[in-house]
Amino acid sequence: MNFAICDDDILFCSQLQKYLKEYFSSNQLKIPQLHIFHSGEELLSSDISFDIVFLDVEMSGVSGIHTGRVLKERNPKIIFMIITSYNDYLDEALRFQAFRYLSKPLNKERLFRNLKDALYIYNTNSKKIAIETKTETFAVFTSDIIMVEATGRKVYVRTTTDDYLSIRNMQYWANILGNTHFFQSHRSYIINFEHVSHFDNNLIYLFENRYTAYLTYRKHTTFKNAYLLYLESTT
Repeated sequence: MNFAICDDDILFCSQLQKYLKEYFSSNQLKIPQLHIFHSGEELLSSDISFDIVFLDVEMSGVSGIHTGRVLKERNPKIIFMIITSYNDYLDEALRFQAFRYLSKPLNKERLFRNLKDALYIYNTNSKKIAIETKTETFAVFTSDIIMVEATGRKVYVRTTTDDYLSIRNMQYWANILGNTHFFQSHRSYIINFEHVSHFDNNLIYLFENRYTAYLTYRKHTTFKNAYLLYLESTT
């Protein structure tokens, strides 16, 4: 796992690096590779693929907002912790899906809580799962699964890159995907909360409205509550 700290305040970088090492050591976790940069230019010139980035938005030169947008284009799964002394940049940061917004001076307890959440999201997004077809087996990230759909006697796994005709039944997929990020909205559909665009009383629209899944009346309230809880856990 690769972390980047990008801030033109050298003392702050040193403090944050110390806190991060403390968190991983105290939780008996392997300390990730910690890379420190003091400008957006330095960070963007790196050829390292970063997983979690602590990014100051108020640096001179290339702004943190621009830096974040470019890194998000390179790696859509990257997790950002935006760091600043002001809230003026909040709307801009949210546009490239910043995970958390940390203010200066840094509060260690709040940092640790947010880091725990970020690691959970990272581990979930990094999990791969096997999709078996009649002729091949494919390994895909669970975060790339849009939904599982049963049509007649066939079960399709719809992903962001392709559709797979699975040899497994819906019960298998319900068990293996769990209910943290996935929800069975109908006997023929298991959807991924991450790809929900919006929903109404009957349908769930996914992946920028390219797919729809049925939502049964008796599951509407349960789905709504589960989806709102999911959103709360990722913001």
